[in-house]
Amino acid sequence: MIIIMEPRATQEQIDRVVKAMENKGFRININTGDVMTVIAAIGDKRLMQPASIASFDGVREVKLIQEPFKLASRESQNDDTVIDLGNGVKIGGAQRPIVMAGPCSVEENLDGLLEIAKSVKAAGAKILRGGAFKPRTSPYEFQGLEEVGLKYLSQASKETDLLIVTEVMDTNTVELVAEYTDIMQVGARNMQNFKLLKALGEIGKPVMLKRGPAATIREFLLAAEHIMYNGNPNVILCERGIKGIDSQYSRNTLDIASIPIIKRYSHLPVIVDPSHATGRRYLIEPMSKASLVAGAHGLMVEVHNDPDNALCDGAQSLTLSMFDDMMQTLNKLMDILGYEQNKATV
Repeated sequence: MIIIMEPRATQEQIDRVVKAMENKGFRININTGDVMTVIAAIGDKRLMQPASIASFDGVREVKLIQEPFKLASRESQNDDTVIDLGNGVKIGGAQRPIVMAGPCSVEENLDGLLEIAKSVKAAGAKILRGGAFKPRTSPYEFQGLEEVGLKYLSQASKETDLLIVTEVMDTNTVELVAEYTDIMQVGARNMQNFKLLKALGEIGKPVMLKRGPAATIREFLLAAEHIMYNGNPNVILCERGIKGIDSQYSRNTLDIASIPIIKRYSHLPVIVDPSHATGRRYLIEPMSKASLVAGAHGLMVEVHNDPDNALCDGAQSLTLSMFDDMMQTLNKLMDILGYEQNKATV
């Protein structure tokens, strides 16, 4: 339920509405704008009829939210969410899009990771990506270095001043991963791991939620709702492709249309992972361009210093020189799109 207060509503009138809704078991989210206050009340609307709350002094209008993702919806917050990630890096709204880059997996060669980190930093990336815990389709494939990998990422962060994003796979490792990373990544396989989403809601650190390969946009936003409902508003959505009908030429189908759709219905920032969406090195740059034109707030790109010998997803990883060339092109594109240069530039 959305309760729109009159522009001249007093704080006492606002408090009275909030108290009445809380007494009925509703969870309240207040958005105070320059002109008026909007109250989002999450709960069973059968416990409080809209007409009864509309009669309160200072209430202009009461609207029922049709979409089930209430906290993530534009109806509860019209302004774009901008997440401050630290180090002058912000994502969302009109901020210049940011790029996250690095290997799919953190490997045993720390020097190799440092080389990648320094190279992507020089090219303009602001966040280093790398998996310490790797969920793989086959149990015989490389599963990640786990805490050793987290320590390698931390070392790379200290030497380059890059922020870190890495995947957390289960509730048992949430606190461990949170010690090392700046953004907690939820992989596509875990998009509907509701216990994990709840734990990430309670921990409060920024979360990057990847869309499941067969998930609808509504299911995607409802997964984000689980994190927000449990107390964490700092959610970044990541479109990484959905299952298509032609796996011969592309790993997945990049749903470019999901970007403007999500931006229409949700205030959360949305980025694109063209590496997993395509699975083909030569497709990453064109899909990155398309994503930015469609309005993505950022990109997540796999980069490796020796992709042909990478332990994970080398075929969809750019070389260091390819990434540098692409970043030069993307920067020109962002200038054309009207994004200003700032501390969060790529």
